[in-house]
Amino acid sequence: MEFKKLEIEGVYLISPKPFKDSRGVFRRHFCSSEFKQYKIDSKVNQSNISENKFKGTLRGFHYQTYPFQESKTLSCLKGEIYDIVVDLRKNSKTYKKWLSIKLNDKNRLSIHIPKGCANAFLTLKNSSIIHYYCSQKYSPKFEKGIRFNDPAFKFKWPIKPRIISEKDKNHKNFSD
Repeated sequence: MEFKKLEIEGVYLISPKPFKDSRGVFRRHFCSSEFKQYKIDSKVNQSNISENKFKGTLRGFHYQTYPFQESKTLSCLKGEIYDIVVDLRKNSKTYKKWLSIKLNDKNRLSIHIPKGCANAFLTLKNSSIIHYYCSQKYSPKFEKGIRFNDPAFKFKWPIKPRIISEKDKNHKNFSD
């Protein structure tokens, strides 16, 4: 696997090195020792799969607060997503900055999101499947969110989000 640092500290784009032969493709998806080389949290307490029927489905922005802050590594196994990571660490040089990346089943990329950052994705194709590893288990009491159109961030989406949960639609405006 190859790890590329992105503009927000601790966010990495991870490219596999697939092995192809007549049977198909084999690739490593996670390796704790390789993650540790880049000081990426390699602890996995939960693994999730998000199956999304329709293009335009938005999930997020989600994050958890102390003591359940979590890092995540996301991959799109089928279809395509537009993923946004926003830095919510007040002591960070990139506090309140965000970046975006397209993940799909063709580029086979993964993105690592460190503790203290929020994440959201928008499906760009029907039947998109996303897999993610989380360093912490889900704890509803410590869950927080940011609305996808919060004016504090001016997020730019490639298509209009069409399917959004009531919870994700109704997050309050972000405040320091």
